Amino acid sequence: MDYKIGDLVTRNSYNNDTVFMIVDVDEVDNTYYLKGVNIRLYADSNKDDLKLYNRDNDIENEKHFLERIKNTVELDRNDYFYLPGKILHIDGDTDYLNRCLNYYKDSNLLAIGKIEQEENIPYKIHEWLDEYNPSIVVITGHDAYYKKKGKLDDITAYKNSSNFVKAVKEARKFEKSHDKLIIIAGACQSDYEELIKAGANFASSPKRINIHALDPAIIASYMALSDSSEDIDLKKILENTKYGASGLGGIKTKGTMYIGYPR
Repeated sequence: MDYKIGDLVTRNSYNNDTVFMIVDVDEVDNTYYLKGVNIRLYADSNKDDLKLYNRDNDIENEKHFLERIKNTVELDRNDYFYLPGKILHIDGDTDYLNRCLNYYKDSNLLAIGKIEQEENIPYKIHEWLDEYNPSIVVITGHDAYYKKKGKLDDITAYKNSSNFVKAVKEARKFEKSHDKLIIIAGACQSDYEELIKAGANFASSPKRINIHALDPAIIASYMALSDSSEDIDLKKILENTKYGASGLGGIKTKGTMYIGYPR
């Protein structure tokens, strides 16, 4: 059958386990360029390997996941008032950024979104941090580990990890304290260890797996709604992401929300 840009498809060679949208077609080479609908992943495929996705199916358990990550933080609004942390979300992908911004909006959080190519983020992040003065900054987009280019600890074997590392270092120059500025960095298969060493509070990906488009936003939301006077429950926060500690890891730190009285 014929496929067109915008169609949702899966790949037979990968057991049809991931839903993609066709974003471009090279008719000369018979190559279809794909972007994950829910996973931060780019791929390409020939026509024969594609299968049209049935929207009635839920092969990625997306409905269950979205239900699970609804904001469940309970706040006593009878006596107290709350000042959640402000989020600056920098993303290399417009679709994923908008999806994350909608998630923040549903959680009643103040978030500023910036779309920027990954290689440019290190040179613009200081300006944005100075302008918006966030409590939390998310640095994400697309990444990938290429086994043929080097071992897991070779940052040159990654598509954008070096760009994310540079951006994290620039953010840490702006604010050295891990409690005063929460940094969440990385994308699919990113160099987790180097991002943490660079100064990130949370980073992907410990097991070099793909992460969900909303995973960075889930972490940011929990940090924004966590008490600034108490250490977070690190395991609980990570368990709320799509793939848990395999996809994201981090360090214990305090939340960013201030609680006031009386309401």
